[in-house]
Amino acid sequence: MKKFFANIWTKRVASLVSAGYTFLVCYLCYCSIFYDIEVVSRTSLCLLVTGVSLCVLVFMLYTRKQILTRLSSFIILPAMLPVVLLYFGEWGLIIPIIATGIVILLLSGAGEGAKTAFGTIFLLMYIFGALGYFLITSFFITSSKTETVVSGISPSQQYRYYVINTEDSSNGSTAVYIEPNYADMHYPFTTFTLKNIERRVYLERPMAEAVDVQWTTQTRQEISAQLNAISENITIHLSEDELEKLGYTYDSKLALTGLTTEQKKAVGRTASDIEDVYLDTLTPEQLAYFDIGKTPDGRYYVLTPPAELIEKLKKENGETVYFSEMNSDWQAEYSVTKDDSVLLNSLTDENLAMLGVPESGDVMLYNGKVCFRYYVAVIDDYFDVDDRSLSIQLLS
Repeated sequence: MKKFFANIWTKRVASLVSAGYTFLVCYLCYCSIFYDIEVVSRTSLCLLVTGVSLCVLVFMLYTRKQILTRLSSFIILPAMLPVVLLYFGEWGLIIPIIATGIVILLLSGAGEGAKTAFGTIFLLMYIFGALGYFLITSFFITSSKTETVVSGISPSQQYRYYVINTEDSSNGSTAVYIEPNYADMHYPFTTFTLKNIERRVYLERPMAEAVDVQWTTQTRQEISAQLNAISENITIHLSEDELEKLGYTYDSKLALTGLTTEQKKAVGRTASDIEDVYLDTLTPEQLAYFDIGKTPDGRYYVLTPPAELIEKLKKENGETVYFSEMNSDWQAEYSVTKDDSVLLNSLTDENLAMLGVPESGDVMLYNGKVCFRYYVAVIDDYFDVDDRSLSIQLLS
C-alpha cells in the first residue's frame, strides 16, 4: 500500500481532485458576479462545504508537489475575492474555502520566494479590491429607501413580480417589476438568482395608496386582437434569423434612410416625407441614382465600389460587392440601412408561433390596468437570461 501511494502516477491522478475543486471555486466566482445567493440552510451548507474542503485539502497536501496542485494553490484565493465581496456575510460558505486556499498556498510544493510573492500580491488584491468595491458602491450606486408591498408568482409559474414603494423627495413612487422564474439555479441548501434581469413594467407617481394585482390567462389570438385594436402601426423588431423564418431575405429589408430633399425627389417622394424607402420599391434607374444595382435574384450591390471598400472586403477589381457583405458604416455611405422591424398586424398566428410565442400565457393587471403581457415579453425579449455582460449594477 505504501508503494501505491508513493507512486508518481497515483499522485498525478489524485491531483485531479485539486483541479476539480479549483474549477468549482472558479464557478462559484462566476456565480457571485452574475447571481445573487439565497441560502436555505446555513448550517447544512457550512457542514457540506467544510467537509468537502477538508477532504480536498488532504488530497492537496498529498499531491502538493504536483503541477496541478501548485497551480490550484495560486488560483483559489484570487478566485474567491469576488465571492468575499459580493456574498459578504455568507461565512459558512466563504471561510472553509478561504482557509483551504491559505493552507495549500503555505504548504504547497512551490518555492518560498514564489509563495511569499504571490501571498503578498493576493493580500494587496483583497485590500485594494475591498477599497475599490466600497468606493464604487458608495459613489456610483444610488441607494434609496424602498419597501416591497406585494410579491408573488404568476399562475403559470413563469414569472415573479414585485410591487415596490420608493420614498424620495418627490412624494415617492410605486413601481411594478417582473422577472423570470425559470432562470434560477437550484442546488442543495442554496439557490442562485440571476442579477439585474427584472423588468419595470409600470411606474406611478406619487406613491400609490392602494395596490391591487391580478393575473389572468389569455390566448395569443386574444392579445393580438387587443394590440391591433390599440394601433395598426405597432412594429416589432426581429433578429435576422427570425426575419428569415418569416420569409424575408436580407436584401428585402434594405431601405434608404436620412435622404436629402434632392434624393427624395429622385425617388418620387416629397421633401416632407419621413418614411424610409425600401430598395425593393425602386426602379433600376432610381437605384442607379444611388450607385446601387440589383441582380436578377434580388440581391443589391454597389455599381462602382471605391478602392477602399474593395480592399476592406478583400475583393478583386471587378468582383461584385454586395450590400450583405458590407458593415453598417459602409452601408450608411450609400444612405442604406437594414430594417429589422415588422408590423404586428402583418403577422399571422402561425408566424407568432414560429417566433416562439406560446398559445396562451400570463397577463398582469395593476389596479385594473394591463401592465404586462407574456406575449410582448417574448416578442420584445424582455428577459435575456443568456446575457452575461459586465456592468456596475452587478455590484449592487
